Amino acid sequence: MIARILRHDWKTLRADATVWLVAGIAAAAVGLGAWNGTRWVQAQQATLTAVASEERERYAALARDIEDLTRTGRRLSPFADPRLPATFGARRGTRSAVLPPGPLAAFSIGQSDLLPSAVPVSTEARELGGAPAALENPYRLLVGRFDLAFVVIYLFPLLIIGLTYNLLSGEREDGTLALVLSQPVTVGTLVAGKVAVRLALLLALVLGTALVALAAIVSWQGAGPGLGVRVALWGLVVCAYGVLWFALGVLVVSRGAGSASTATVLAGTWLLLVVLIPALAGVAVNALYPVPSRVQMVQAIREASDSASANGSALLARYFEEHPELAGGDPAAAAGDAAAIRLAVNDAVERDVRPVVDAYERQRRRQQALIERLRYLSPAMLMQDALNDLAGTGTTRYRHFSAEVDRFHAAWRAHFTPLILGRTRLQSLEAVPMFQYREEHTLAVATRVMSSVAGLSVPAVILAWLGMRRLRRYPVTAG
Repeated sequence: MIARILRHDWKTLRADATVWLVAGIAAAAVGLGAWNGTRWVQAQQATLTAVASEERERYAALARDIEDLTRTGRRLSPFADPRLPATFGARRGTRSAVLPPGPLAAFSIGQSDLLPSAVPVSTEARELGGAPAALENPYRLLVGRFDLAFVVIYLFPLLIIGLTYNLLSGEREDGTLALVLSQPVTVGTLVAGKVAVRLALLLALVLGTALVALAAIVSWQGAGPGLGVRVALWGLVVCAYGVLWFALGVLVVSRGAGSASTATVLAGTWLLLVVLIPALAGVAVNALYPVPSRVQMVQAIREASDSASANGSALLARYFEEHPELAGGDPAAAAGDAAAIRLAVNDAVERDVRPVVDAYERQRRRQQALIERLRYLSPAMLMQDALNDLAGTGTTRYRHFSAEVDRFHAAWRAHFTPLILGRTRLQSLEAVPMFQYREEHTLAVATRVMSSVAGLSVPAVILAWLGMRRLRRYPVTAG
């Protein structure tokens, strides 16, 4: 009987022009979202390629200059001589720590248009460095970009609502439901068959179009690490999201109301779960754990820098007291060294600004922890978090990148500090540290995504069970 229901419903859907319109809209939206995401990744990749190219050309020129100056003995200004570790490490030889696009970055732009993917690293204090922010339309940064994640999170449920609201009420209002149920079939079996056909149709459109787009992306940029696992998880979380919305539709349909009433309730539920709860969660997080003003942080950095620069000699003496192994046996001679004073100033700036930075990061961590708990209130929040995580454009990957940058900055300063204090000139660039981004293990990503899948699947099972239970009392004739 279930096979007959599936065949009959599929024939009915094929004959309905509205269904094909919905299917066309779904395929076009998925394709457009993937194309827009791909364009953004291409632009980001072009920027990172330009950064890498500039660094290679600059280092090649620096190597030639060092070789020429060493061979000829020609003198340059201390601020231009690349052989001086202070000049090289702080200005001329700076390297960029680069975060490459994730394997599925084109599927979800996430935070990649807000957070820097290339950070310059030098011997200066970490707080004094940074990446230049690109000029961008503030409205676009507020609402985000149209990508595949947007289509799945916002439009996919609307398409499901469009195929669910009159699941039974349409036939009841036409007077054919009683005739159908005169056959050896229950209301629950009839609904299960209808839902199965509609779910298969939408998932085939969304997943099929997404896979076609992915094939084009892979042919352009190649397959990243763990791509197969991420694609499988992406399909799994999209399926769980679709099942949840169909289960919700079955529960609302089981009320026995008319098509218009059912559509209104489903649309209101979509508004609540996809728009209102995420917005209220953001307001609650900012109210409970307000992040200190970034202006305050910048002001603290400036004040610490000015104060440290004005007391450079005293700070250098304190620096040598804390690090006697770096004094080179003659702290008095090094006391007038501008490069050594700059090292002490950077150390003081980092120490003085640390409480402000720690307060900022502490509030950010509290916000993130609260969001981690609140996201289970909204399937849209779970989906956004999971899709960003799989794409490598979420906050977790950026925190990992920031930790990698901090480690590289520490290694960079540890390499140049003894050279600066020992007044050692560079003879070659072979020993200069290079940044290598270590990608987070795919298993860690999979573990986080599976928690989102569970957060979608458990409510879906409960809603489906409640809906099927209530369908036993479904009014066959319009009351």
